[in-house]
Amino acid sequence: MLRALLADLPAPWVSATEGEETWSAFDVVGHLIHGERVDWIPRAELILSRDEAATFVPFDRFAQFEASRGLTLAELLDTFAELRSANLVRLRQLAPMPADLGRRGRHPEFGLVTLGQHLATWVAHDLSHVGQIVRVMARRYTSAVGPWRAYLPLLERG
Repeated sequence: MLRALLADLPAPWVSATEGEETWSAFDVVGHLIHGERVDWIPRAELILSRDEAATFVPFDRFAQFEASRGLTLAELLDTFAELRSANLVRLRQLAPMPADLGRRGRHPEFGLVTLGQHLATWVAHDLSHVGQIVRVMARRYTSAVGPWRAYLPLLERG
């Protein structure tokens, strides 16, 4: 879906942000890659290892800025696709059963969390960032839509 939405767009589209300290589509894809590498599956594996005392490695929410430097969006999209595919294969290999969803791991900020919460967060996290990308791109049209803005709540800040 990200490839269909973003591939072949000109640089101004994928580098646009909503202002200072906000992320572009390029930044979001880099962030998703970082999560694929160090968050979702490694934490699920830790939870399934049955070691509740082990705390997750803290997640650097801004690692993408350095990791993505010098890369193209096409490269990021390819990397994300490869990592997501491999992680879904790994999740199927882990084959968590319904009873496993209650297993717990220790988040460095939230304390004990369950595998079910972690996996649900993976989905909600990604959908949230897809919404962010769409919102940033839509807001490029805020003034261009004229009076139709009244019917386009996505264009409103808030």
